[in-house]
Amino acid sequence: MRVKHLCAALGGAALLFGTALSTPAQAAGGGVELYHVWFDSPGKDTRTNASLNAEWVQIKNTSKKAVNVKGWVLKDASNHKYVFKNITVGAGKTVKVHTGSGKDTATDTFQNRKAYVWNNDGDTATLTRANGSKVDTCSWTKKTKDHKWC
Repeated sequence: MRVKHLCAALGGAALLFGTALSTPAQAAGGGVELYHVWFDSPGKDTRTNASLNAEWVQIKNTSKKAVNVKGWVLKDASNHKYVFKNITVGAGKTVKVHTGSGKDTATDTFQNRKAYVWNNDGDTATLTRANGSKVDTCSWTKKTKDHKWC
């Protein structure tokens, strides 16, 4: 009976410990996570810059502090990599990473690619820190329509 009570007490302490510090995602990425992926740009895949930029991955900072993601990497299952420039994601804010070209702003950044990255029939977006530690992943299959909330 003592073991049962000890396990219950430890479980409660472990839960309190985990809650007090942070969730694993917050610990790994400072509150930054993959938020929304639009992997199938609307209309025909024409490879125009407008069509390429309609394919994007949005990251969100869920923490109460700004997070600089310089050197972080966003990649697909085929290892197409985008390395973040000197971008700071404000507390509670989002940034879209578009496939095509454009002028970087506080809310949008561009990979400057001439071809699509995200597979419409299934893929996985992975976000890692500059040191290679995984922050978050988001996957979809062909059963998903054209976008995925992560």
